Amino acid sequence: MNDGPPACPIPRWQLLKQQLRNVSPSEFDQLRAQAPPGTLIDVRSEDEFTAYHLKGAVNYNYLGPDFLEQLESLDPATEYLVYCRSGRRSVRACTLMRNAGIEKLIHLDGGINAYSE
Repeated sequence: MNDGPPACPIPRWQLLKQQLRNVSPSEFDQLRAQAPPGTLIDVRSEDEFTAYHLKGAVNYNYLGPDFLEQLESLDPATEYLVYCRSGRRSVRACTLMRNAGIEKLIHLDGGINAYSE
């Protein structure tokens, strides 16, 4: 008999994250320095993007009404670098991108918050 609290399942976004190529800020910077224009994707809100974003990023708001339509404009053969503030929205965005047939994804582990750690 177990008298302790029930085991806490792993949050779904962390399970999804395990399926991605997660890189540190330093590796992300190296990769984005060589990335073609339009392949660095910030999935935060327009307001967050306007306040601050990584140089060269394009904004596809994960929570926006046209996010899925924006994904349709992406070339499935191209590699994309994806980030958000903390890494949670970008994990979910990458999952949707993979479901849309975009397989070459590089995810900034911890989002832009990871730069200050």
